[in-house]
Amino acid sequence: MSDVREKARSLLAPALLFHTDIVVERAEGVYVYDRDGKRYMDFSSGLAVLNTGHCHPSVVKAIGEQAQRFIHSGCIFYYPTIVELAERLKEITPDGIDMFFFSNSGAEAVEGAIKLARYATQRQGIIAFGGSFHGRTYGAMSLTTSSVRYRKNYHPLLPSVFHAPYPYCYRCPMGKRSEDCSTECLAYLEWMFAHLITPEEVACVVIEPVLGEGGYVVPPERYMKGLREFTEKHEILFVADEVQTGFGRTGRWFACEHFGIEPDIMVLAKAIAGGLPLSAIGARRELMERWKPGSHGTTFGGNPISSRAALEVINTIEREGLLENAKKVGDHALRLLQELKKMHACIGDVRGLGFMLAIEFVRPDGSPAPELLEKIISNCIKNGLIIVECGTCKNIARLMPPLTTTHDEMQQALSILAEAIKDSL
Repeated sequence: MSDVREKARSLLAPALLFHTDIVVERAEGVYVYDRDGKRYMDFSSGLAVLNTGHCHPSVVKAIGEQAQRFIHSGCIFYYPTIVELAERLKEITPDGIDMFFFSNSGAEAVEGAIKLARYATQRQGIIAFGGSFHGRTYGAMSLTTSSVRYRKNYHPLLPSVFHAPYPYCYRCPMGKRSEDCSTECLAYLEWMFAHLITPEEVACVVIEPVLGEGGYVVPPERYMKGLREFTEKHEILFVADEVQTGFGRTGRWFACEHFGIEPDIMVLAKAIAGGLPLSAIGARRELMERWKPGSHGTTFGGNPISSRAALEVINTIEREGLLENAKKVGDHALRLLQELKKMHACIGDVRGLGFMLAIEFVRPDGSPAPELLEKIISNCIKNGLIIVECGTCKNIARLMPPLTTTHDEMQQALSILAEAIKDSL
């Protein structure tokens, strides 16, 4: 195994960060196995990609069947799987999302959504949010603020991008407490319109309905509803980045459903195709029809094999009741984490929806404790549980197991985590 790691370090650019030193041999369901046969519970799901688990038999079968028919189109000819996938996405996405553009990754889809919003509105301004993560290509990186390291040495970035505070209530960016909060972070948008850019110049607001890499923060419902009313008032497009939150991760198909939000544009990726590269931009037909032929394009987007895998992912989530499982087992896990918080002063906050769960570790003075989380993650891996960090200070553990994770598997994982915390103090 060390040979593989050493070769990787000599051949792969160091910019590519691996979260563990595990060299995987095979994987199935919630488990991965290294080359010595050690088994790990994968509560990273390949960074929230493997919602149906590693190598789900139905998805593997669908991939194989499609590979025997044909593999690539390159937009040269039509084929059934891409049309069938668009039909299924129209069924499960919020009302009004009825046309789709397929690409390969979340960042690429964010780039396309920015282009669509600017093209359709003939406006240039984009509003994103503090702590957000939308990708690391130039346009997407211009919106991303979950860590300054993603932006360092790359300026100048895309112009006319403005950032508002995300409603991170545990660490309120406006210095408020829950008892005296009047959603000042929402009112900040009006301040922007008075000092930075007029609403008539803003094409879209781009937001993660639950903050992802920036800390797994669940915003207040009143904030999300207020933001949607704000965009409608000023005729600004509402873009929901559901790259990490989509396809059942929060216990519903998409996180914006928790807030009753119907976006103008959605960005979909990660879990859409069971581990194969695929993403999609979904939008209202009248917006998509303004996007003239040739104004955007792709070679590999909507690849026949990825599209077939995505169809089977959707079917599997429905057939196996995985939305219900994520909600039920996720609610149980959140209760257990809240009990764990009562036992340890080093846990400042626990939060989440479904299988998108976070534990924020702090020092006695309440400041972030990344050094403690580093020990906890190491102890978890030693005992067969893979978790990863998030947050600007990397002090937040995120739990994102496959939606197939059972009640017993969740219990086992949280027991390992509890021991790891105890051993790290």
